Amino acid sequence: MIGATLLIALTLLSIVGTIVIKGLPAMSLDMVLKTPRGGFYLGKEGGILNAILGSLFLTGGSTLLALGLSLPVALYLNLYARKGSPTAHLVRLALDLLWGVPSIVYGAFGFTLMIAMGMKASLLAGIITVTLLIIPIMARAMDEVISMVPTELVEASLSLGATRLETALRVVVRQAFPGLLSAVLIAAGRGVGDAASVLFTAGFSDAVPSSLLDPVATLPLAIFFQLGTPFPEVQQRAYASAMILTILILLLSGSARWISRRWIRHVVK
Repeated sequence: MIGATLLIALTLLSIVGTIVIKGLPAMSLDMVLKTPRGGFYLGKEGGILNAILGSLFLTGGSTLLALGLSLPVALYLNLYARKGSPTAHLVRLALDLLWGVPSIVYGAFGFTLMIAMGMKASLLAGIITVTLLIIPIMARAMDEVISMVPTELVEASLSLGATRLETALRVVVRQAFPGLLSAVLIAAGRGVGDAASVLFTAGFSDAVPSSLLDPVATLPLAIFFQLGTPFPEVQQRAYASAMILTILILLLSGSARWISRRWIRHVVK
């Protein structure tokens, strides 16, 4: 057990250490505050502001859309479906299977869907694809969180005359809020770091998108393209981009823990 724990810790330290050592020399305000200029991928001036904002737009839109679909599913499975319902079992099985589908498959499906709808590679197409990717993660995590809400609370609410919808929104969601928030942020972290699902659907642009129909750059794709160049200076910028992406994911994880601790007082123990 100690050996396995040390192995995981060393792996994490190795990854973070490599990114920091190779990326820190290229880190600057220009990397964060400027979009790529002419010749950026040849080692000249500019930054990755387009990719940072693009990742935030893409992740924010897909997370909100996935939340609007995942929360009703989780509430249905726990409050409306009968215990042992074949439908509920089938939905959970489908979510588990979808969770295991590789992200490149979602990218291929999103590309097919995009062509069928007559769309071009854009922020909207990327949001739809990433939403499909993170729905199973978010919905299944919410399902597990809501299933831990004490049955007595639900029964007490219903016995006082509250409807199932009122019980779901005013009792269950409030009770499970810290866990629900963690589920949302975990799914968002999965979405912000994925490259394969948006490779064919979001496109890439050196400019910040001004509408949902514009192509958008993301940090994972920026790292991919920078590492693919033969210029050491540009490859070094790829590690700086990886540092920024890692910091974003750490902020999401830290925010989930901080907010959960602040809201845990509302949970009945």
